[in-house]
Amino acid sequence: MRSVAIVSAERAADGRTAIRELRSESPTRLIPRRPAVPSRDGSATVRMVASAAGPLGGDLLELRVRVGAGAHLRLVGTGATLALPGPGGEPSRATVRIEVEPGGVLEYLPDETIVCAGADHHTELRADLAAGSRLRTREVLVLGRHAEDPGRLTTATHVVLSGSPLLRQTLDLTDPRLLASPGHLVGAKVLATELVVGDEDPATASTGPWWSLTPLAGGGTLATALADDPATATARLAAALGDHASREPGAAPPAPLPASA
Repeated sequence: MRSVAIVSAERAADGRTAIRELRSESPTRLIPRRPAVPSRDGSATVRMVASAAGPLGGDLLELRVRVGAGAHLRLVGTGATLALPGPGGEPSRATVRIEVEPGGVLEYLPDETIVCAGADHHTELRADLAAGSRLRTREVLVLGRHAEDPGRLTTATHVVLSGSPLLRQTLDLTDPRLLASPGHLVGAKVLATELVVGDEDPATASTGPWWSLTPLAGGGTLATALADDPATATARLAAALGDHASREPGAAPPAPLPASA
């Protein structure tokens, strides 16, 4: 099966963000949120809803996201993605292509991807960011269901900012020996990463209990966390990023907490 989903957002004359194009196919449906009261920041929210199991081996899924100048789009998941094996052992592939124009803001926050036993899943995220734009994206990878060995998984992230490469990262989770290695995942079942680009208050490299925070040379911050469950992994990402995950572009950093806090 081949599935293509498209969402395009632009800033309207009244300052609010309008969804100009919205198309989706099973196994993922894009559903715009229509609040009774407009959001304070003028943003628009679109939910990603799983309408069928998958992807299955052999499936090709693509998501294209465009955020126009000055627009603010939140693209959030409402259920886990379950990568399952296909009848012939073929790999499944999921590609996300992102374009954010000057002053645009995109928060791309899907729910976790669970790689089931026997699956062979490949994901790729490509983002082209203009100067003055902001991107926040999170990936939570769960290696197998409860008491289940994981399938095979490879991920690739390619981010370009103002025409220059910002982040090129490939992760290969196909060797069970490496998954248990102290130099790799140390047997953890969940690997989570969060990338924030466009924060004017640069991060400082730091580490904590099972998380790390890495500033990128061209701007932006990458947080990584390991855990045995998704909730703990996302909590560790939040601890790593502090206020970087939620601050709006140009906003001043909060006052430091007292030493006793």
